[in-house]
Amino acid sequence: MPQNTTVRSYPPPRRSATDIPGEYVRLREANPAAEVVMPSGDPAFLFSRYDDVRTVLSDSRCSRAATVLPESPKLTAVPFDGGGLFTMDPPEHTRLRSLVSGAFTARRVELLRPRIAELADGLLARMAEQGGPVDFNDAFAFPYPVAVICELLGVPFADRERFRTWSEGIVSLTAHTPEEMLERKLALAGYLQDLAREKRRRPADDLLSALVQVRDEDGPLTEHELIIMAMTLLVAGHETTVGVLGASVFTLLRHDGGVKLVPEEPEPLAALVEELLRINPIGDGGPLRVTTEEIEVAGVTVPAGSAVIGAICSANRDGRRFDDPDCFDPARRDGAHLAFGHGPHYCLGAPLARAELQIALSALVRRFPGLRLAVPAEEIRMRTGLLVNRLEALPVEWD
Repeated sequence: MPQNTTVRSYPPPRRSATDIPGEYVRLREANPAAEVVMPSGDPAFLFSRYDDVRTVLSDSRCSRAATVLPESPKLTAVPFDGGGLFTMDPPEHTRLRSLVSGAFTARRVELLRPRIAELADGLLARMAEQGGPVDFNDAFAFPYPVAVICELLGVPFADRERFRTWSEGIVSLTAHTPEEMLERKLALAGYLQDLAREKRRRPADDLLSALVQVRDEDGPLTEHELIIMAMTLLVAGHETTVGVLGASVFTLLRHDGGVKLVPEEPEPLAALVEELLRINPIGDGGPLRVTTEEIEVAGVTVPAGSAVIGAICSANRDGRRFDDPDCFDPARRDGAHLAFGHGPHYCLGAPLARAELQIALSALVRRFPGLRLAVPAEEIRMRTGLLVNRLEALPVEWD
């Protein structure tokens, strides 16, 4: 690694829930290939400019499969397991992805919209009955995407609090001890193994039953891959949307008009959601990658075997790509943000996440047009120490 750079911790500290770390502004201008130290203590290169981040996310020499090699640098003390979508490269990644991609196509998601809307309306009705003020996270932002992925995957919604605890350990950077992270990961794996056995006895019309059938009858899926796939879909299928939905509502409530900024027409609604995704990063960076050979990015030669991180949240605020990048503009049309990644690992669930956000915001403004923050904005805090960005709480009330 270059010796003339200042070593920084990754991710940099976030001083408020309303802004990404200011350190990224300085890095984009002065040190776009920064040397950082990850939570594990291992070094990495952190890239902060839009074009460089796109390169890291899509270049085949920046490998996810290499992250599980014993000699490779690690992001945390308890890294992701091998054999999953997050730790494979093509063609193995393509094989696994093809087994579930049909459940997340735009056409399939369009068919799911009525049911997703029904789930949203039901949760908001219960929120109205409860009366304000309430924590929007607990009342809606958490149970809503959980209900959607539970139905799709075939996981009992009644168990949501159990895997809420387990999944937080899996997406932990520093919020939990290594022992807690491992314990929670193993607990979720055991739960899903039991559930897969139940699907073998009593198959249903859900994705987990279909994966079990693929495993047992067609053979292109090992038992380990089956469980890791189920864990990936369950955790990624709700953790990211929980965080973005809460942050998006917080963004709206901090601006004039509040949730009334949500338009009725599909096209401007879609544009609003893209802007909310751009300005509210799912996490600081894309999943860790390790270089399989020497590569030059941002004018720096990165040796083989180096950890590389593309700071998506910084890329989405890069003035080289976006006009007035720190401004929230509901009518923005210069999209092409990197919230869902780029290249072969582009988020499988992006169509579902977009639909969930569009449906949730539309339902919210219909039910609570007078929704407002129940505390001053500066009192809202971001949960720290996780791979995903999530508000600790979002107290709201309404007329």
